Amino acid sequence: MLFNTSIFFVFLLITFVFYWFSAKYNNKISKFILLTASYIFYGWWDWRFLILIVISSLTDYVIGKYLFRSPKKSTRKLLLAASLLVNIGILFFFKYFNFFIDSFQAVSGIDINKSWSTLTIILPVGISFYTFQTLSYTIDIYRNRITPTRSLLTFFTFVAFFPQLVAGPIERAGRLIPQFEKRASFTYKQATSGLKLMLWGFFKKMVIADQLAKIVNAVYAQPDQFGSWGIIFATLLFGYQIYCDFSGYSDIAIGTARLFGIELMTNFKTPYLATSFREFWHRWHISLSTWFRDYVYIPLGGNRGSSLFWMRNIFITFVVSGLWHGANITFLIWGALHGLFLIIEHFISKGIKINRKLKSRLGWIITFLLVNLSWIFFRAESWQHIKKLAIGITINHQSGNFASLLIKEGHFSNAGRMLLLIFPVFILIEFLMKEKSFDEFLSGFSRPLQWGIFYLIIVVILFFGVLNAAPQFIYFQF
Repeated sequence: MLFNTSIFFVFLLITFVFYWFSAKYNNKISKFILLTASYIFYGWWDWRFLILIVISSLTDYVIGKYLFRSPKKSTRKLLLAASLLVNIGILFFFKYFNFFIDSFQAVSGIDINKSWSTLTIILPVGISFYTFQTLSYTIDIYRNRITPTRSLLTFFTFVAFFPQLVAGPIERAGRLIPQFEKRASFTYKQATSGLKLMLWGFFKKMVIADQLAKIVNAVYAQPDQFGSWGIIFATLLFGYQIYCDFSGYSDIAIGTARLFGIELMTNFKTPYLATSFREFWHRWHISLSTWFRDYVYIPLGGNRGSSLFWMRNIFITFVVSGLWHGANITFLIWGALHGLFLIIEHFISKGIKINRKLKSRLGWIITFLLVNLSWIFFRAESWQHIKKLAIGITINHQSGNFASLLIKEGHFSNAGRMLLLIFPVFILIEFLMKEKSFDEFLSGFSRPLQWGIFYLIIVVILFFGVLNAAPQFIYFQF
């Protein structure tokens, strides 16, 4: 089920009413309603995927209990290994099996059994997200950071909570489970704050991201038709498409969770205002970057030891992060590039001493350009596609047919009007927001002005939003 569909609003309204009606009388019943709703939400794509999420949930619930009870180090290691084997095993099979079989055949020249190499595997929606979420539970118990929950219902709800199930934020058990265990209490302030955030998220997704997608998809489908400047401009626009698409999803997820009295972590903090690559990764997909920091980078050794070991740890972390996004060489290159950016930045910042204000401005320009231009590897569909784009950038210097994407039959297209009228206003708002959330930003205005802004956003969505279709969120494929 997609957020940007009418069926979701019907589903949300029914769940909201039943949840809060039951919460008055019994917390277990309200939690059961939330879990049932979450399984309906997830099963809307394919009910068979529910089997996988139940297996992961049940495995880590049982292992978590035994981990906590067992004092023996060797037993605890075996239990943790079992959790990793089940969860990573499922993830590997559904997401990476064909990629590694194809890669092995290409490198070795050995022709593996054809029934294996042509195996059709459907990628379950959100498997990377909920796998990481449930894994963090057993790892944190192993590290004695949390105690396991006694309630099977609570744990299953923690894994499957529908607002953040398929694309995050990736929550930690120590933060989310206590919220499910306490008695639900409705507050008008929290609910209205959630609705404001949802509205901003729908604006970013339906108006900015989905309109930019029309331009980006057209250029990337036929890069030879649009020339170098067309490809570069489309790549910069993709940077904002993916940002508005994903942060829009996060805003809707966080806002929806607030309707049920649950606070999820902030996932984005205006990342394109970052003045360094290090700062960018403190602002972009925060729940994933902190997950890799805590469960990959630090266990590898972090910044302990020599510079060589630190460089290795950073590079491995970002390559694995790239692989997390998808079974494709394009994501590996993208991850490796960000690892290299951080390493180079670290040594340059240590070796060059310049005025702080100048450093900040230069840092923003370099970070913004390299982060956005590196999206070309993220957006490319294959190595062959990357070569096609590279040829288009380096050889074909004509502007091509780019104007035709903005103007049709003498009139600006919806995407063109949005790009000229709405997009600059959005950039300005992002600049003014700094690291604040949308509802925090609005709190500085008078109540009548706030309501005026809400109605204006609704009008903009109705006039400029992509309403006749429900484009999937980009991160659903991960």
